[in-house]
Amino acid sequence: MKVPFLDLTAASAPIQPAIEAALLRAARSGNFIGGPELETFEAAYAAYLGAPHALGVANGLDALYLGLRAMGIGPGDEVVVPSNTYIATWLAASQCGAVPVPVEPREDTYNLDPAAVEAAITPRTRAILPVHLYGQPADMDALNAIAARHGLHILQDAAQAHGASYKGRKVGAEGHCTWSFYPSKNLGALGDGGALTTDDERIAKEVNLLRNYGSAVKYENDVKGVNSRLDPIQAAVLAVKLEALDAATARRRQIAAMYGAAFAKVGLDHPHVPDWADPVWHLYVVRHPQRDAFQQRLADAGIGTVIHYPIPPHRQRAYADAGHQPGSLPIAERLAGEVLSLPMCPAQTDAQTEYVIDRVIELS
Repeated sequence: MKVPFLDLTAASAPIQPAIEAALLRAARSGNFIGGPELETFEAAYAAYLGAPHALGVANGLDALYLGLRAMGIGPGDEVVVPSNTYIATWLAASQCGAVPVPVEPREDTYNLDPAAVEAAITPRTRAILPVHLYGQPADMDALNAIAARHGLHILQDAAQAHGASYKGRKVGAEGHCTWSFYPSKNLGALGDGGALTTDDERIAKEVNLLRNYGSAVKYENDVKGVNSRLDPIQAAVLAVKLEALDAATARRRQIAAMYGAAFAKVGLDHPHVPDWADPVWHLYVVRHPQRDAFQQRLADAGIGTVIHYPIPPHRQRAYADAGHQPGSLPIAERLAGEVLSLPMCPAQTDAQTEYVIDRVIELS
């Protein structure tokens, strides 16, 4: 049996006619920047999350960058970021001229450790940038309390957490959240796309200005903005996919439950979910001390897997000038050598899932 890590064609098959109809409608509309398709999606996504404002942008990195810019983050500031994340989280701080300050995760959830966050705060710290990694919410109450004590901003990176819930409310219903609509995300476009959601009208107005060259009135530029807009064709597709998101999430949760029940019986290191979190299982990540050999055995058995992520940001050449030494962030480095993401696709059948389970247990 062959089990792909993610089959985007199969996942979209049930709604493909609606996607194609939306594409045709957008192509015939004559509105290719802004317009009704974008406004419809922004309103629908805000309503889905329970957020007052949603603003589409070109990609998830731009959402992070523009969110930090709107908060006034700039040169000389420090932004607390996870040591265990995709590099985009760090790059957003760097693009603002700020310094990303890495903090280690909890090893049970892989999300930011609030105690380590507080220990990393200095007089130059201006913001905390937690990531809801793998689709599981971070401990926002603890992080918000730290931010309140120290007068800091919080910008949440929810690129992997579309529809996840924290203590009964969807991630994005409160505060400021950034989203990626990269095709492999739970809510994915047919190319790049992103958004920022917020409950603060001032932040919404600032991001709206920044994403459009710093202009609210055509040919009048109030600030030095950028060109970062979610185009109507992608918005039309995302509106269709948004209607199917809950069903796809339900299937991901079924697959995760099958994995969890089986792996718990044999003691395989698998995800821990706090009582207050309801993940959307963008990724299902296990750990193995001989990960590379384990991955190859699974590949030989026809099972597709991916490593998220093989090199932590502080060990990337892009951050060689930051002075982080090997071993300085041991948890992130250990995870980079042990984590492995198993197949997780809404189109995955029970038979495929059972095959993965059997081979993982047999070959681990």
